[in-house]
Amino acid sequence: MKYILQVFAGPWHTAFHEPEEIIRTISRIASRIPVDRVIIGWQTDPAVYRTVGAFLRASGIRMLLWLPVFAEVGMISEPDEAADIFGNRIPSPVQDDGADFLFCCPSSGRNLQIVKDIWEKHFSGCGFDGVFLDRIRSQSFVSGVSGVLSCGCARCAEAFGKRGVDLRAVRNRYEMKKDSFFDMVSFPADGYFVTADETARRFFDVKAEIIAGAVTELCDYFKGKGLIVGLDLFAPLVSRFVGQDYALITQRADFIKPMLYRRTDAPAGIGYEYALYEKNAPGAAGRIGISMDKAFLDSQLDAISRVSCEKFPGIEINYRADVVRTDPAYIAESLSAVRDHGFEGAVLCWNMMEAPPEHIDAVAAIGS
Repeated sequence: MKYILQVFAGPWHTAFHEPEEIIRTISRIASRIPVDRVIIGWQTDPAVYRTVGAFLRASGIRMLLWLPVFAEVGMISEPDEAADIFGNRIPSPVQDDGADFLFCCPSSGRNLQIVKDIWEKHFSGCGFDGVFLDRIRSQSFVSGVSGVLSCGCARCAEAFGKRGVDLRAVRNRYEMKKDSFFDMVSFPADGYFVTADETARRFFDVKAEIIAGAVTELCDYFKGKGLIVGLDLFAPLVSRFVGQDYALITQRADFIKPMLYRRTDAPAGIGYEYALYEKNAPGAAGRIGISMDKAFLDSQLDAISRVSCEKFPGIEINYRADVVRTDPAYIAESLSAVRDHGFEGAVLCWNMMEAPPEHIDAVAAIGS
């Protein structure tokens, strides 16, 4: 297997690591396993990327910019914010390492232009081989029902209306049904949940179309510059709620990184996000007990296998006692399952600067 390393160098205006420290970490890991590319971002100091990039080019490793799209950009610009279908600003209780998780509107052409401008102003001259688009979704249940019933601003209301969905009807349907608005048909064989209510289903389908349209525009923009484009995606089980339809959103991508985080108690962690669904819609029917075991991992990998672009599932390899309790056996189990599914490789994430040496040993033991 080929491996992609993910390095969080710091938020927009803060450096977490010196370039030389990043190079030492990558060099040590690349001496043990086959590293194909490195995703790094998103602080704006060009010296970091020029220094690290020179080392990577000499090593035959490609460098991709880790670039958030619909969140975090409010810390460096003034985007059009997202709203829920009730017209309220969507709160975020999560703030960590410079990430504010405040989402902006996916229908706003101005917001897409902001992302392009950020690239041109801060990163275009740094020698990147590609971009890795993160936060390409709506908020999740981390902000309660308000998070998933978004975006409902005037721009999005118009976009929904053009596709035959009246957001007033969606709001009325939710207010009438409450938790049962989120009833599920079942857990289908393809690994995705499907809502039982037709109004809810159409809402989530069209939200995914709107987000996929915006992501396609960005993919075309960056690919037009000769860049590789990768996408950060929720695991299939919870992707519907945040507006990520794998078949739609991946059409112009070169590769995807589904976040198969079974040990993460934070946004994008599968069990974490699913538990928030249960908490915010406790009366919803059709749910099943989810065990973060290998059988469940295989079901998610089976769902991902239908995508035509390159597939590099993301496996958390860093460790924090309060957030991501990984260990070598977990890493070996996860990567062995990825290999057995015949995927191109895996992304070791979400921050290689926090990966314990014994976790790298576990990766090396898997082999290629």
